[in-house]
Amino acid sequence: MRERQYRVTAIVLKRSDVGEADRLLTLLTLQRGKLRAVAKGARKPSARKTGHVELFNCVELQVAVAREIDIVTQAQTLEPFLRLRDDLDRLSYAYYFAELADRFIEEEIEQSQVYELMLDALHWLERTTHLSRTARYFEMQLLDALGYRPQLHICIHSKEELLPEENFFSPEAGGMLKPQYRDNFRDSISVPVNALKVLRYLQMRNYSDIEQLNLSPQVESEVEAILHYYVTHLLERNLKSVDFLNTLKHSANRL
Repeated sequence: MRERQYRVTAIVLKRSDVGEADRLLTLLTLQRGKLRAVAKGARKPSARKTGHVELFNCVELQVAVAREIDIVTQAQTLEPFLRLRDDLDRLSYAYYFAELADRFIEEEIEQSQVYELMLDALHWLERTTHLSRTARYFEMQLLDALGYRPQLHICIHSKEELLPEENFFSPEAGGMLKPQYRDNFRDSISVPVNALKVLRYLQMRNYSDIEQLNLSPQVESEVEAILHYYVTHLLERNLKSVDFLNTLKHSANRL
């Protein structure tokens, strides 16, 4: 017999207004992966669900099964992540993380590892002073969780160990190339020695280790460019939140 309702723990990744007072939610759930549901009447100030289905809230939801889109019948906030809402930079990175998760994940496929990563990432964003570095760690861990872990230790073509020199990364190949094989893949880009060290560190260490790194702005920028190149290749599109983050950075640099 088909279930009529179910309960999930979820993070609100995205929302949009529908009808006169409803909200359509994109949710990353612990139990069921990504799903969409309607919170009826959520835009009414008097509605019980109004404050519980805010963006990036971690919530417990009771959901009724419907023919087209399931309906949220009860909502209770578990963690509101209020500090994100008071800081445009932190909020912008939360949008980026949510957009990444939304774009990579298909609906209704269990993704508990990604859910836990997203929950951790929202906690990191609330307290860190290294927002960009946190984003790089999130990107690398998300790629790993979804089966897109880049090969950073051996040449993807020759299977030989990389030497401490300028090597190359190919998104198409999914990993590193020794210099003599760079022309085998037209999309290969340069990876300086220190950037490769940081990429490996992001892949193998925990978040507290990443926060303690002392990195130059140049290396941070190189690592960001490489990961962005790989993510864009996999998604076959640019993300709206990346453009906004770049606008914020340019504005900060002019101050």
